[in-house]
Amino acid sequence: MRRPRLALVAGIAGLALAGCGSSGSGGTAGGTASTSPSSSASVSGDITVLAAASLTGSFTTLGQQFEAAHPGVQVTLSFAASSALATQITSGAPADVFASASSTTMDAVVAAGAAASPTTFAKNVMEIAVPPANPGKVTGVSSLAGTAVKTALCQPQVPCGSTAQKVFTNAGVTVTPVTLEPDVKSVLSKVQLGEVDAGVVYVTDVLAAGEKVKGVEIPADVNASTSYPIAALTKSANAATAAAFVQYVLSPAGASVLTAAGFQQP
Repeated sequence: MRRPRLALVAGIAGLALAGCGSSGSGGTAGGTASTSPSSSASVSGDITVLAAASLTGSFTTLGQQFEAAHPGVQVTLSFAASSALATQITSGAPADVFASASSTTMDAVVAAGAAASPTTFAKNVMEIAVPPANPGKVTGVSSLAGTAVKTALCQPQVPCGSTAQKVFTNAGVTVTPVTLEPDVKSVLSKVQLGEVDAGVVYVTDVLAAGEKVKGVEIPADVNASTSYPIAALTKSANAATAAAFVQYVLSPAGASVLTAAGFQQP
């Protein structure tokens, strides 16, 4: 079994500080589906899958499993901020599948005619990540309002940034970050390196980090979520395999991987 290739998304000039678009559980990204992977006979060749940074671990696993189910198929995975990926897609960059951390960002791709009929396959909620020793003594969202706690957030356009803002609004607090990062993995890295006292990331990121960070749960009555839609791209050079990969993500096997990573089913 070959390991899916991880392609670094260089992006288009000026995208280094781009976000993932507004977050939220709304949008046109359809409902759930429970489909079975297509037969190997109809699936061949290579595909490129563009996915939100928060999907890195789970989609790497899904790519490996998809390749194992379809010998000879090569899945190239590119992870970055959803809006950066969306801009590349609408600017004509070649790709076959898009998995976004924001229904709003996917809506923009659909509106541009680059995708059709997206389906929501997962949801994610926020959690506070702190270094294992918790030097800022963070106990909850209210702790982040103090200037003594150095907090990292995603840029406001990015789903993890806009969803974090919803949390702050729900909690009635104002948080002034010391840094705004381009994606959730960058926020998590700041916490792991001890450069900040806290970062607001997804539950899945805290789980994936293991003992490198400590999670501080956000109460359900103030927490917020974002939805993850997926779609095959209309200009895919390998439409059959792209559709099969989408089906695999939506299948019980795909749901199992996502649930194990901490994602919620929509």
